[in-house]
Amino acid sequence: QVQLVESGGGLVQPGGSLRLSCATSGFTLDEYAIGWFRQAPESMREGVSCSSGSGGRTIYSDSVKGRFTISRDNAKNSVYLQMNNVKPEDTGVYYCAAEVAQTYLGTCEIREFAYWGQGTQVTVSS
Repeated sequence: QVQLVESGGGLVQPGGSLRLSCATSGFTLDEYAIGWFRQAPESMREGVSCSSGSGGRTIYSDSVKGRFTISRDNAKNSVYLQMNNVKPEDTGVYYCAAEVAQTYLGTCEIREFAYWGQGTQVTVSS
């Protein structure tokens, strides 16, 4: 069955960097759109970055544009989120998500993704 397992979260100081990883199994990664979402305390889950497929369109939220980079390694069945120059408002639980590329409309919205990981906590604080 489809599985996604996030790792790499932790405590980081403002201005620092962190790389999140998402190990996938049970499906062929290059046939799927992927996304990273986050949920801050007492807030709704929001899209951070989504990629429609290998070489396809990539979306970033305005709040992370220029600081975060989404990538994938199909050979390793892994998805990554490189987070640079992090800010306290980046704090939250980060989730990896996947959806069949043929049905993905490219909006980077929660409702577009059927498969989710359990999340990894990121805390940005001095």
